[in-house]
Amino acid sequence: MPGVTLEVRELSKWFGSRTAVDSVSFTVHEGEVVGLLGPNGAGKTTTIRMLSTVLTPTGGDFAVAGVPSSRPADIRARIGVLPESAGYPLHQTGLEYLMYHGRLFGLARDEARQTAVRLLGQVGLADRAQTRIATYSRGMRQRLGIARALVNNPSVVFLDEPTLGLDPAGQREILTLVRTIAEARGTTVVVSTHTLPEVEQACSSVLIMNRGKVVVSGSVAEVTNAEAAGRQSGHLRVPPDQVARASEVLQRVPGVSVEVSKDVVTVTSADGMNTVLSAVLDAGITLLSFEVDGARLSDAFLAMTRGGSS
Repeated sequence: MPGVTLEVRELSKWFGSRTAVDSVSFTVHEGEVVGLLGPNGAGKTTTIRMLSTVLTPTGGDFAVAGVPSSRPADIRARIGVLPESAGYPLHQTGLEYLMYHGRLFGLARDEARQTAVRLLGQVGLADRAQTRIATYSRGMRQRLGIARALVNNPSVVFLDEPTLGLDPAGQREILTLVRTIAEARGTTVVVSTHTLPEVEQACSSVLIMNRGKVVVSGSVAEVTNAEAAGRQSGHLRVPPDQVARASEVLQRVPGVSVEVSKDVVTVTSADGMNTVLSAVLDAGITLLSFEVDGARLSDAFLAMTRGGSS
């Protein structure tokens, strides 16, 4: 089993009387891509800032690659960070920018150049190495930021909202890059994001935060299936003249919510679909087709953060 690269124990942060992060604990292994999800104000960014040593925890501790949080300088040597609002020197080229950061980490000039060239190739910017950053699109700058986060060959990389402001194609591109880097380098990646469908594709595990707490964690499959076990959604198509009758019948079934669109009745049931089908057929309604939705991470996210409950 891959080794533990990030271990967080009862981590907390208070700002005056306000608790931003409340006794958060989790463990991440080598090569794992973790999606850190939650609504605005859930504590995601504060958690990343503590783990990247920008903020000092009020309580609890953590370790990166076995290095305790009591040694922040050593932690910084083992992590890479792409903050939510990353700034770039627009007059520099991508190559100059990465070489500069390589030198900051103590690389000799030739080694810094070799590292920069290799990373630019890995993030798909080899053909823009000598181009000023001012000419880069937002997606290109995000890829450059990911390359910078890898300059020191870190054990753990933190990416705070790396797809923010990108179109769907750009989001997929960045998250595919993240997954490729984790698999090829064995680097642990923690991604804070709101793009739930992309997380399902890019992340191996997920932590959902709400009001400063981790309310659920596990593999993407475990989290989505746990939610699906408690409720299911399906779409029933019936003759147009029977839609109103079907809706009326289903609304009387305990634990079932109903939405109607033309000749399709969409139902969500806390007890699965057997009860729904029985109610429709027992009422003599003609069922033309029936389709059950698969489990989705968005369902789990909404269920775990609705109303601030855990």
